[in-house]
This record gives sequence, C-alpha cells and structure tokens, in this order.
Amino acid sequence: MYLIQLLLPLYNNSGMRFDDARYTQVRNELVNRFGGITAYARTPVQGLWHEREHIVQDDLIIYEIMVEDLNAQWWSDYRKILEDRFQQQSLIVRANPIQLL
Repeated sequence: MYLIQLLLPLYNNSGMRFDDARYTQVRNELVNRFGGITAYARTPVQGLWHEREHIVQDDLIIYEIMVEDLNAQWWSDYRKILEDRFQQQSLIVRANPIQLL
C-alpha cells in the first residue's frame, strides 16, 4: 500500500491566493478516482527552501490518498496537470510505502 501526498500552493508566484474552486476540483477528481482523500487544509503548512541567496517560503495544503498499487505514470501525468493548473514550475507529488497496523 502507498500513501500519495500532493503539496499544493495557496498562492501563485505573484502572491495572489488561488480560489477555492481549484482545490475543490482536485479533491473531487481524487475522490472520484480513488474513493477518498484526506485534506490538511485548515491551517496551511509552510515550505521553506534556499533559492540562490535567499530563503523562499510557500504556504501549502496537503492532500493524501492511500492506494493499493502505485501507478507512477498516472501520478506523473497528473502532477503535470496540477503544475499547469496552479501555475508552478514544479509541484511535489510523492509516494511512500506504508503498512496499516
């Protein structure tokens, strides 16, 4: 089993907040395809990284989906769709093997 995590930005590169409809669309697409989702959306998480000589910050929400089998090609294609939708050069979609206890 795998835990897929999508890290979605709250703001575009100009600092404008994305409308809620974008997140609703992603949520609905994932629920329809996989049957469920966990969303960490009430309080955004904060991503920090070095870019050139300064630190860049991103406020994010996280969507998680559990799947039995990992279809890496589908997730890679979907990541590209999300990069376009959220106007990002790069967007993180990661998969971690998990064991339910």
